[in-house]
Amino acid sequence: MAEDLNEKSSNGQIQSDSDHEIGQNNITPFGLDIHNPVFLVSGISIIGFVLITLMFQQGATDFFGWLRPFLTSTFDWFFLGAANIFVVFCLALMVSPLGKIRLGGADALPEYGYLGWFSMLFAAGMGIGLMFFGVSEPMSHFGSSMGGISVENGVRTDWAPLGAAAGDPKAAVELAMAATIFHWALHPWAIYAVVALSLAFFSFNRGLPLTLRSAFYPLLGERVWGWPGHVIDTLAVFATLFGLATSLGFGTEQALAGLNYLFGWGTGNVAKVLLITFITSLALISVIRGLDGGVKILSEINIVLAGLLLAFIIFVGPTATIFGTIFSGGAAYIKEIIPLSMPFGREDTNFSQGWTSFYWAWWISWSPFVGMFIARVSKGRSVREFIFCVIVIPTLVSILWMGAFGGTAISQVIADAAAPVSGAALELKLFVMLKPLPLATITSFLGIILVLVFFVTSSDSGSLVIDTITAGGKIDAPVSQRVFWCSFEGIVAATLLLVGGSGALNALQAMAVSTGFPFTIVLLVMCISLFMGLRQAYREGV
Repeated sequence: MAEDLNEKSSNGQIQSDSDHEIGQNNITPFGLDIHNPVFLVSGISIIGFVLITLMFQQGATDFFGWLRPFLTSTFDWFFLGAANIFVVFCLALMVSPLGKIRLGGADALPEYGYLGWFSMLFAAGMGIGLMFFGVSEPMSHFGSSMGGISVENGVRTDWAPLGAAAGDPKAAVELAMAATIFHWALHPWAIYAVVALSLAFFSFNRGLPLTLRSAFYPLLGERVWGWPGHVIDTLAVFATLFGLATSLGFGTEQALAGLNYLFGWGTGNVAKVLLITFITSLALISVIRGLDGGVKILSEINIVLAGLLLAFIIFVGPTATIFGTIFSGGAAYIKEIIPLSMPFGREDTNFSQGWTSFYWAWWISWSPFVGMFIARVSKGRSVREFIFCVIVIPTLVSILWMGAFGGTAISQVIADAAAPVSGAALELKLFVMLKPLPLATITSFLGIILVLVFFVTSSDSGSLVIDTITAGGKIDAPVSQRVFWCSFEGIVAATLLLVGGSGALNALQAMAVSTGFPFTIVLLVMCISLFMGLRQAYREGV
């Protein structure tokens, strides 16, 4: 094992010349602290991507329209199989003796309380997604389970993976909730946990830089500071940037749709660019303030606002129906998780390819960003506590959220098949669902605020992460570098939205899938490396 070839100090930290190697690769033009070649390769490549996409817009539109369905239909078995491995791996670590290892050492204490920790987990992990899909996804699955056919962005979304439910609203609700929760519970958070736990362990327990390459030290040894490490970190930058751009695209579409719905502000290209510019400016302010002064405060504010909106819907909406949907949906998810997870022998290929494959690729493309962010704020937690809090608790919250938002919308359709929410566009379903409830204008505006603040927290925390990777794992690189990456996130999101035209979200999704595919391989190897590192630490008793 490569790790055994290096001397360790008494507290288990690896004694290597890694700091010297990274220092050799850092250059400091204009007061910057750039990890060469990761910064240069990723920065130049992204600039080139933006320019080429803008120069050849029609060709780019056609390419994006082909790319996503090709990857998700050809490699659906790969995405589904990999995600299952991540879930089993994390749960096995949690119940194994390795679970008692503490991130940062036996005497390490948590730097953040549970409220601040959970707030940052959710704000970074899936805030915009819950707002966008909380109503739209349960509605889509419910309609198809009832025997209807839905078309979204030119893609059929009808499916029947768990048996026929046509004509049976109760069964259709259970199927819809099981399918929705499946995409927002154990599997995505296990993907995040693999990356976060790897980074936290090798950084806090082994003293290695907080960057993706460090997680492969047991396998590669000192070679992680050479070209293999450069490739891993560069892939992480690409995955993070395009994964973020996808989420920012969803957030922009939904926020603009809400503003237009309430105030008639328009949803054209100019409005999209102006909104992205405005939100990116707010993110820049948060980036400059840093983790505790920006991201943490905004995350806690957003969790409180999200909690208020959730409580309002539960107690003002159809309360009994919501609680029934939460419990029946959660039970259906547990019952059907294995059939939904199977990558082979499926007749409902649209569900596995059009929904699940995209979701897993999207989560994986987000994993370097969310994983590193979670790692930075998780020092002092045991491996067992970490996995439980990062996987199990978010799963319970997702069941509650989807049951409340999706259950309310579905109840409106069951009561009246012609309810406006049934025919509303994806980005409008949340606001149309809120309209029949009291204080609809206020709650809809609160929903817009939530989307925008989640937008900001995703952008600024993503900038901090990309900056850390491209600075060779340093968490105190110059602020100007964070400003650079924060600005480029907005530019990439705006470019893909503009070029995509009516299929703008498809363009964003295509890039997320294309970067998620190679990074899936990285994560599978990371599981092996993490197990090797934890086993070695357990044997050493550190």
